[in-house]
Amino acid sequence: MNHNASLSGPLRRTRRIVLLSLAILGMASALFAVRGPLLMTAPRCMAGRWHGCFDTFNGVVLMTLVALPLAVPTAWALAHRRRAAGVASAWPMSLAEVGMVHGTVPFVWMTMMPGGGAGVVPARVSLVPLRDLVTMGPLGIVGNLLVFASLGFFAPMRFAALASAPRILALGAGCSVLVETAQYVLQLDRVSSVDDVLVNAVGAVLAGLASRRWWRTRTAHTPAISCAA
Repeated sequence: MNHNASLSGPLRRTRRIVLLSLAILGMASALFAVRGPLLMTAPRCMAGRWHGCFDTFNGVVLMTLVALPLAVPTAWALAHRRRAAGVASAWPMSLAEVGMVHGTVPFVWMTMMPGGGAGVVPARVSLVPLRDLVTMGPLGIVGNLLVFASLGFFAPMRFAALASAPRILALGAGCSVLVETAQYVLQLDRVSSVDDVLVNAVGAVLAGLASRRWWRTRTAHTPAISCAA
């Protein structure tokens, strides 16, 4: 038994190194695949042009990557402060908080960028389900899936009350409804569509299911609260 226990430590470390290497390799491959569009958008973003950078999918992805060196030390600082205070699960909580903000704010920013006729063109609403999916195109669908993907991925890891697929779906749909309503009220020359809400919510729940292993492990260790009649 002691021999098996002594082997478990190196095996776990090896497994973590392999998983980290695979994650880095996957990220590097993804960046290599999208390097062309990102480099084409870089001059506009570096020049601070709102249109052509912050209102495009490529520009948002580029700025998210540029802000990553700031997000990592922020998560480290939060985790260090919590560990000093004796807070359990300091690292998961800090990573989840930073991940939610870092991965969600840029895409919400993109959806709230005004169009050319903002304030002039009347607000438009599309309430027929699945009608706008054809006009979105593959890139539009992927972009809508990613709007609240980070929120769906990290929120159940941070808040135990959200640790279920229906609640993540409701969270994504509710946040999307708020965004679409804001677009309509502010007359941003964007179509407030029910299909955007559907795709945003699906993206959130799919991302939540991808992180299910971690938030299920955390909720399993959360003590249950019973109420006596």
